[in-house]
Amino acid sequence: MNNASDPVQEFFSIGEVCELTGLKAHVLRYWESQFRFLSPAKNRSGNRVYQRKEIELILLVKHLLYTEKYTIGGARQKLNEHRKAGELRRISRDALAVETLESIEHDLRDLLRHLESSGENGGGKR
Repeated sequence: MNNASDPVQEFFSIGEVCELTGLKAHVLRYWESQFRFLSPAKNRSGNRVYQRKEIELILLVKHLLYTEKYTIGGARQKLNEHRKAGELRRISRDALAVETLESIEHDLRDLLRHLESSGENGGGKR
C-alpha cells in the first residue's frame, strides 16, 4: 500500500518501463527512433531514464499501434494532431486508463481460469 508520506517514483529504468508497459526493450528503443518525443534522458552510466509523462506517451503509442491498428506513420500523424490541438496530455492519460483497465481485465480472466481449473480438479469443493 502506498502511504501518503512515501515518495512517488518519478524516474524509471528501461526494465521497469518494459514491465509496466508489457513491451520489450528493443521495441522501446525502436520507437525512440520513430517518435521524436520519446527521448528519455540518460543517467551518468548511459542508461535510459524515463519519466512518468514518457510512460504515458509510450502507452498511447502502444494503444494506437496495437489496439487502433495504426501504422507507425499513421500513429505519428495522429499524435501530431493531438499535440497541435493541445490534447496530447489528456489523450495519453486516457490511453493509460484504457491500458490499465485491459490489464486488470486480463488478470481477472487469468484468476477466474485458475479458480475454475482448481474447482474441476476437486480443489475448493466441499
